Amino acid sequence: MLAAVRQARILDELRRSGGVRVADLTELLQVSDMTVRRDLDVMDRKGLLTKVHGGATAVETAHALEPTFDSKAMHERLEKEAIAAHAARLIQPGMAISITAGTTTWALAPHLAGIPDLTVVTNSLKVAEVLYDQERPDLTVVLTGGIRTPSDGLVGPIAVQAIRSLRVDLVVMGIHGIDLRAGLTTPNLMEAETNRAMVESARRLVVVADHTKYGVIGLSQIAQLGAVDTLITDDQLDPEARDQLAEQVGEVMVIPIVHDGGAAAMALRTEGRDAAPTGISPPTREGMS
Repeated sequence: MLAAVRQARILDELRRSGGVRVADLTELLQVSDMTVRRDLDVMDRKGLLTKVHGGATAVETAHALEPTFDSKAMHERLEKEAIAAHAARLIQPGMAISITAGTTTWALAPHLAGIPDLTVVTNSLKVAEVLYDQERPDLTVVLTGGIRTPSDGLVGPIAVQAIRSLRVDLVVMGIHGIDLRAGLTTPNLMEAETNRAMVESARRLVVVADHTKYGVIGLSQIAQLGAVDTLITDDQLDPEARDQLAEQVGEVMVIPIVHDGGAAAMALRTEGRDAAPTGISPPTREGMS
């Protein structure tokens, strides 16, 4: 079978199912797995598909539709809670932090109750609501203002101006999509600008993203992966993807999830360029106070 014919068959399978495995293609095409992998390499370079561990997936299109907060909150609840609980461990008493809008960052907010003397800058109405309900004299909450998005974030020029006037120790960012080439992305153009301002105002960028965010590409880029100091995700992320991400970000924290009636194991695996034993890296952005 000619290479062009094999590759056309592979594309047909991708259109039908959205993903293909090398083992299935060797049987379908009656060729060796080396031949299949070579075809996938060629097609990946041409942008016809995306190679993944053990096979390939259809090329992701740039998402321009932003889901609502309620629709996102229904998915990966256990993973988001476990990721959020670990992110809280990176926040120390007396810090000034930023928290972006999102369902995983919303899950983080209740975990801040036991951390004294915090200042929290947020553009999330949901996060601000949780923090205000804590009624703590040692907690200062700064809500940016701005235009409300479907995900209950405040964005636009007012939000950006407020954020750029501040300097914080770290920003905890929820994300629509994370991709090796596209970096951190969102469907919302104004949210991208607002989140870029948060990155620029912080000493350290912590991204909280469950495994379903990997390979998703939104319309607008927020930052390249090299800007990420710490990425916290769950153990459903493909091991090859973990290794590839660890080559680009400062540190990858993988949280094991135990699906046994809602219990989540909080053991930790840490990978990355300069991963510290505690899972906490020193600030990497210079010239900020």
